[in-house]
Amino acid sequence: QFQFVESGGGLVQPGGSLRLSCVASGFTLEYYAIAWIRQAPGKEREAITCISTHGVVTKYADSVKGRFTISRDNAKNAVYLQMDSLRAEDTAVYYCAAGQISRLNPILNYQAYDYWGQGTQVTVSS
Repeated sequence: QFQFVESGGGLVQPGGSLRLSCVASGFTLEYYAIAWIRQAPGKEREAITCISTHGVVTKYADSVKGRFTISRDNAKNAVYLQMDSLRAEDTAVYYCAAGQISRLNPILNYQAYDYWGQGTQVTVSS
């Protein structure tokens, strides 16, 4: 049974940092491209970053480029999102998701990912 357990969300002040973690169980993460996808209230889902199976290729949406970093540890069956210089507009529910389409050159589109975590809330506010 595919399952992701996400953690690390919370409330942070503008300019602060958070690190999200996503641990998979029931499947071997290294066979999948991974994306982090977020959805803010009243807005569409947005794939903000993705990473290839062994971490060689990473892509970022312009909205987070230079501030967020995706990484993975296949030995731990885990993927991470380091978020720095957070802004109020980063407030959203963040999901990790796995997909097998274009695993070596991942796609920055949430529709390419089939298996999703439950989401973790990130709130950026003073």
